[in-house]
Amino acid sequence: MTILPDGRYVDDAPFDPKASLQDLERKDLDAPNWLLIWRKFREHKLGLISGIFLLLSYLMLPFAGFIAPYGPNERFSDHLFSPPQAVRLFHEGDFIGPFIYPLTAEANLETFQWEFKPDIENPQKLRFFCEGSDYQIAGLIPARTRLFCAPEGTTVFVWGSDRLGRDVFSRIFYGAQLSLTVGLIGITVSFLLGITFGSIAGYFGGKVDWVINRVIEILRSLPELPLWLALSAAVPSNWGPVAVFFIISLILGVLDWPGLARAVRAKFLSLREEEYVRAAEMMGASSGRVIRKHLLPNFTSHLIASATLSIPAMILGETALSFLGLGLRAPAVSWGVMLNDAQNLASIEIYPWTAIPMLPIIVVVLAFNFLGDGLRDSLDPYQG
Repeated sequence: MTILPDGRYVDDAPFDPKASLQDLERKDLDAPNWLLIWRKFREHKLGLISGIFLLLSYLMLPFAGFIAPYGPNERFSDHLFSPPQAVRLFHEGDFIGPFIYPLTAEANLETFQWEFKPDIENPQKLRFFCEGSDYQIAGLIPARTRLFCAPEGTTVFVWGSDRLGRDVFSRIFYGAQLSLTVGLIGITVSFLLGITFGSIAGYFGGKVDWVINRVIEILRSLPELPLWLALSAAVPSNWGPVAVFFIISLILGVLDWPGLARAVRAKFLSLREEEYVRAAEMMGASSGRVIRKHLLPNFTSHLIASATLSIPAMILGETALSFLGLGLRAPAVSWGVMLNDAQNLASIEIYPWTAIPMLPIIVVVLAFNFLGDGLRDSLDPYQG
């Protein structure tokens, strides 16, 4: 130990790795809670990658018309069930930039089907930031500029076309606007109902708890899929796509809240006897304030994890209803509506690209599950 002229002490002891580790741990204790959660979440690689992917997916939704080369219902009568066209860079060994080979249709008199063959002698370079059909950015701003498109007189079907000659690639991007949004609206309705009724039942108890529990048990005893079908079939067929979309979102949210309500109730039953809750009540805090300011914050981590794990169920629910023809209907475009066209197994065997809409559904559902696992691990204080 050395004493400086101003009276300060300087430690001359050698560097102690253990002491520095303790200092770091002490700094972690002083760090904000969100920073500790972020540090732990970064270690969950699948959750981090899934979160970035989902963030980019939702940021892309307002600009789906810019990314897609065609409109969702833009038809090409000469290209029914056209196969996917590969985007290439090299032609006969020479680099010429992104291009496609135009397709020529020939009638097969044996199978009575059109066969498409690429014209490899006539490569067509893709155009970027070109004019296309009208669309709206975020449903508000009219625009016509597309990210890429094919030269005049040719087509660019990256993932093929369907039975009406519509571009599958473009329809998947437009369908994401409804399929990804329905989960957010449904989970909002579900959480409002689940948190409200669960907190009331868990905090007040008694007859209120008994009544809410009986309602939850009745709803959970009903078979889910037949109930979805019955409620969806009751939607008038003359309603527009937007009205049907919101009704389907409400149906999914209303039928999903009982599970969350029971989890909130169980948590509140254990927390309402804590000393800080009793102290707030003795100081005159209202029941609403106790629930909002003292009980719900202790349950936030579970709610966040539950939300990310519930959204995939909403997306799958909309897909199932639209696949069965009882959800969203044409001219609305969603992944479920697109799969409705792929119900014929013989058609999928001949034109396998019509089943491509299954891929984004699988990827998005897995991403939400991985994100939910990562959040649950990072928000759980009892994990390592």
